[in-house]
Amino acid sequence: MAQASGAGNAPKPSRIQQKNRRIILEAALDVFSQHGYRGTTLDQIAEQAGLSKPNILYYFAGKEDIHVTLLNALMDTWLDPLREIDPEGEPLEEILRYVRRKVDMSFEFPRESRLFANEIIQDAPRMGPHLERGLKPLVDETAALIDRWIEEGRVAPVDPRHLIFSIWATTQHYADFEAQVAVLMEGRDVQSGAVTFVDTLYRRLLTP
Repeated sequence: MAQASGAGNAPKPSRIQQKNRRIILEAALDVFSQHGYRGTTLDQIAEQAGLSKPNILYYFAGKEDIHVTLLNALMDTWLDPLREIDPEGEPLEEILRYVRRKVDMSFEFPRESRLFANEIIQDAPRMGPHLERGLKPLVDETAALIDRWIEEGRVAPVDPRHLIFSIWATTQHYADFEAQVAVLMEGRDVQSGAVTFVDTLYRRLLTP
């Protein structure tokens, strides 16, 4: 019996097509993280990628398609550390491991952090569904877990959501304000110092 036609039967992209998509997305990440969505043009992405604008449009429908593709990939990366908090682990160490991972990610993925920040600053026009369907249930679940640990006397009393917001603020600052940090911390081991500081900060806050 003949197979039904549809997207499931689309030919697999060739290696050169896969390579070009990666080149475009890498270039777009550079440009979006520097100029934001509104300040970015397809011409800038094409120039950064070393490809023609028509070549860009062969792989993507337009600027928004590229931006949404990057955001979709980013959300999994961004949410994974929160998903990895172990409900059966030692509460303080689980939270501190999450804090340390968020610091490390600010140094590993500074462009991605700025891409996310720019989208949120603009009221999340393309990421709204992700916030509702992906981030909110995960934060609700994590907040409930922290509340349980507090009730058990294993973590000092705090508002779980404000704790999470604080962790995001103190860790993603190093990516979102990278240029400022570089000037103010010239000659210092910023990442190591940041890990030590936030570990001490949250350990003191959360120890019962």
